[in-house]
Amino acid sequence: MPYPRELLNEGEELSLDLRPHWWYFARNFLFGVVLLVLAIMVAFIPKGSSSASSGSSDNLLQLIHKYAFYVWAFMALIWVIMLIAQYLQWTFTLFVVTTDRIIFRTGVIAKRGVEIPLERINNINFGQTIFERIIGAGSLEIESAGEDGQSLFKDVRHPDAVQQEIYRCMEGNVKKTARYTTDGLQNLGGSAPMSIPEQIEKLAQLRDQNVITEAEFLDKKQRLLDQM
Repeated sequence: MPYPRELLNEGEELSLDLRPHWWYFARNFLFGVVLLVLAIMVAFIPKGSSSASSGSSDNLLQLIHKYAFYVWAFMALIWVIMLIAQYLQWTFTLFVVTTDRIIFRTGVIAKRGVEIPLERINNINFGQTIFERIIGAGSLEIESAGEDGQSLFKDVRHPDAVQQEIYRCMEGNVKKTARYTTDGLQNLGGSAPMSIPEQIEKLAQLRDQNVITEAEFLDKKQRLLDQM
């Protein structure tokens, strides 16, 4: 179930729309392997004889085989229910990167979500064990300005590539903001246009907020000075 395009803001473009890696089902797979082993063990238990006298070894084996199968069938039913629930959770778990923000949503009935504007991201770290590198999974830790501070996302597909894509979107977002600043500074102060010193002051504020780089600030400042 892809991220709904109607939820994107005007001018916002979708860069990544990911579901968790299949390693998300690791515990379910492990439980399934345990059930398979138990099924083989149950199959090799001698069935005994139902006509054997009570308390005899054949009668005991028959009871063990019967109730072992019932226990296995109950565990298998629980596993199927857990697998279906996990699949639904996987279907409704979204990790989305756009040109403006990172969006994380999860939950079938009770939902929760995180949205991080790209301009508020300070740092992105990814982690992979040796096995996760082999299967192409890992985790992402995103540090951002605000109350949350750090957000950890697990079972991300190719987290190193996702990290690079986020940085690419961040760079594009900065350039878009800077371009908007250059084209629209005259209108930021309301109906009255900004004077050139006011525009330079505004550019300095954007530089101090790391919205534009020092080189971009100096370039735009020089352009404004050339208009005087």
